Amino acid sequence: MSAEEAPPPLDVPAEVAEAMGAFLLGEAPGLTQHEVAERAGVPIEVATTLWHQLGFPHHSDDDRAFAASDVEALRLASDLVQMGILPPDQQAALVRTWGRSYARLAEWQASLLAGLAAEAGDPAAHLTELASDVLPRVEALQTYVWRRHLASAAQHLLEDSTALTSAESELSVCFIDIVGYTAQSRRLDGAELVAWVDGFEQDTTTLVVDHGGQVIKTIGDEVLFTVADPAAAVEIALALTTRGDDEDDPFPAVRAGIAHGAVVRRLGDVFGSTVNAASRLTSAARPGSVLVDAGVHAALTAAGDEAHEDAPEEDPEARWRWRRLRRISAKGFRNLEAWRVRAREM
Repeated sequence: MSAEEAPPPLDVPAEVAEAMGAFLLGEAPGLTQHEVAERAGVPIEVATTLWHQLGFPHHSDDDRAFAASDVEALRLASDLVQMGILPPDQQAALVRTWGRSYARLAEWQASLLAGLAAEAGDPAAHLTELASDVLPRVEALQTYVWRRHLASAAQHLLEDSTALTSAESELSVCFIDIVGYTAQSRRLDGAELVAWVDGFEQDTTTLVVDHGGQVIKTIGDEVLFTVADPAAAVEIALALTTRGDDEDDPFPAVRAGIAHGAVVRRLGDVFGSTVNAASRLTSAARPGSVLVDAGVHAALTAAGDEAHEDAPEEDPEARWRWRRLRRISAKGFRNLEAWRVRAREM
């Protein structure tokens, strides 16, 4: 469906919207925030702070906008605090992350249901029916996806002995950046731009996961991923830049920067000098090229013996060709060492 064919705004009576809210919450809201806090045995100040961190809208003391599910949720949150799962120094950040993640997911799901209801011709008659059929399946699927990711994360932690005792891990960090995104976004309508970016994100994610990596986040025209093996990071980046150079491939032209070293992991994100170095290298890279830092180069060249020279052309076993570049001066780095890496032609 193109932007011009978008469904018209929904005309849903207030009673239908209220019925939808009651269905989603399990019952019609009838409690004030003070009543919820009292029934949960939690101080009202703690309850309102939690709701703010989750991104819920503000309600006055007299608004009956809460249900029994809010009481149970507040009890569960209090239990997690008492168990030490939500320590005071991490509670706010973790709850905010929950709120942001589910808010984005809920907005997409609500838009999807609204679009389907509009296409049915009678939104008021079909919206609640659609929700009752679709949402239980979506909820079960979300739980499955969460448990699978939890199992994978637990396995990675147990395999990395330092991850259980230190906030830092040794990782390769890579940014994949679309070249010419602004110009392309002006040529495409909304639906075409979404499809184009979705294809980029999907193909990149598939390749990263297949190489044992993890996509940390997508930032519009850019994907940030990590992987333990620097060789895998280089293979991914080179594969994507090669696709981008192919005029017959719809995959966009990209550039990449990779750095290897200590990385701080927190709430699904990564921080530290290694991440910053990868970002600076990406900004300095030319279209279709992959730049790496000294950490990647040393790890992938004869135990680092060639850290200051180009890889010898006569070496038939070399997987890649290296070209040392001038040191990069960028924000936070006065002399960032950089190499361009390319696949050796066979």
